[in-house]
Amino acid sequence: MRRLLGAWAVGALVAWGCGSTTSTPGTPGVDENTARTEEPPPTGERPPPVVEPPPVSEPPEEPDPIDPGEPDPDPIDPGEPDPDPGPIDPGNPDPEVTAGPWPDEPVVNYSSRYGLGSVQAVAVDDAYNIWLLHGDRIGVLRAGDTSPRWTSGVGQAAPGFGPDKLALGSTVICGGSAGRAYVGYHTYELDSAFIYSPDGSNFPGYNDPDPTRFDPVRYQEYQKGDLDVVKLQPDGSVALETHLGRSARSTGPQDIGIRNTNDHHFDEDRSVLSCTKVMRGKHKGQVYIGTNHGVTRIQGLTYNSHRHPVWFKPKPDGGVTQMAGYSYALGIAQNGDVLIGNDWSVGVVTPSENLVDWDRTSQTANPEKLNSHLRGLNSEEEKDYWRGIQQTADGLYYLASKDYGLWQMSVARRSEAFGTKVAGLPTDRLSSLAATDDGSLFIGTEGFGLWRLDGKKLTHVAGVDGTVVEQLLYDPTVKPAMLYVLTNRGLTVIRGH
Repeated sequence: MRRLLGAWAVGALVAWGCGSTTSTPGTPGVDENTARTEEPPPTGERPPPVVEPPPVSEPPEEPDPIDPGEPDPDPIDPGEPDPDPGPIDPGNPDPEVTAGPWPDEPVVNYSSRYGLGSVQAVAVDDAYNIWLLHGDRIGVLRAGDTSPRWTSGVGQAAPGFGPDKLALGSTVICGGSAGRAYVGYHTYELDSAFIYSPDGSNFPGYNDPDPTRFDPVRYQEYQKGDLDVVKLQPDGSVALETHLGRSARSTGPQDIGIRNTNDHHFDEDRSVLSCTKVMRGKHKGQVYIGTNHGVTRIQGLTYNSHRHPVWFKPKPDGGVTQMAGYSYALGIAQNGDVLIGNDWSVGVVTPSENLVDWDRTSQTANPEKLNSHLRGLNSEEEKDYWRGIQQTADGLYYLASKDYGLWQMSVARRSEAFGTKVAGLPTDRLSSLAATDDGSLFIGTEGFGLWRLDGKKLTHVAGVDGTVVEQLLYDPTVKPAMLYVLTNRGLTVIRGH
């Protein structure tokens, strides 16, 4: 999984999923981000810090999901049932496992062997094409090639990067079906995520149209950041397939980028910070992206935005502010559950059968097994900065923090998780995790390279060039399985775990 660094809080109250808020919409014609005129960060570095939007004035109507008492009742879906169930995941049977097209050697430095050059993120699609990302360039290494072919200026990167462009920079890349990949971008935050549609109707009833409220310049904010879907061309180059914009429920225009599925007026998910692809099981091939606000689920060219673990910060006036941290830690559990770690909280969700239901906080459609901070580390109000979350073959959960090291997590109940720190690493500054089929947990550090936890034994992994692990990507669909290790010195692939 690939990640950047940051955190945020948002004054918004949840009806189901997110988007139905009591925040005051932004004023048409007013720059909502006057403080965000700085130059974009260098490629691969953290996005700019964010400012907390204006707080809400009333508490949420549903019960507090962090209730330490009885299990929380399901929030009520205020909307009418959607007649169109959206794409149905048919499930994909796992094909016969082969060695695949790449070298069947225990350790290979791909950067040296294939002349990859600078790489900030790596992915693999269903045809085992290796996708590479660096700034405004996308590269593809196909089986039989001696080096990748790079294409510049695709999609969001075409106008260049900057506050007045479509993105401040690229972030992550995830493999999709054969010849397809997903490329993430980041941009600045909006002080208010609400954007008026052309008719100018106001939240929450949208029954008072006033076209004078509509601001065509602000409306273009929908297009910034988000996610491109790109395709491999016959000559090895890369072309834009689409800028992802088709929501699983038709609550508005279908061509304006990612916005809240339950109410398209809210543009909360603007920056893609992490991604993970489901490698096997009934939802094989689906992609999850962690954003500045939550986790968006993608099936092909259709998305549902979003889910997130949150906590509610009390206000002196009796209201609360929903605290939704940046979602850098993503993982898929052994049974297919979605594992989420943001700057404050940890979540475990069993994904709905159908994509259309992903954002519904229903214990029937999407059983939420955990929404909590990790007790034993910091208080709920303090950030834990989770950057990796995995479940090993023995069923144990592990979390990696950028500041607080490696933790084993046990889930007591839906609103309570406890942590025990794993001793033995040379640093607490961790970047990523990968659980492998042989029961190992691989741990990426900042400054001390790659480490492996095998049962209770921690060892440094030899043969990986570089001291800062930027990304770990595990592919169990080949045998021996492949662990892609991207560091500050390039890409190494380890096989056999």
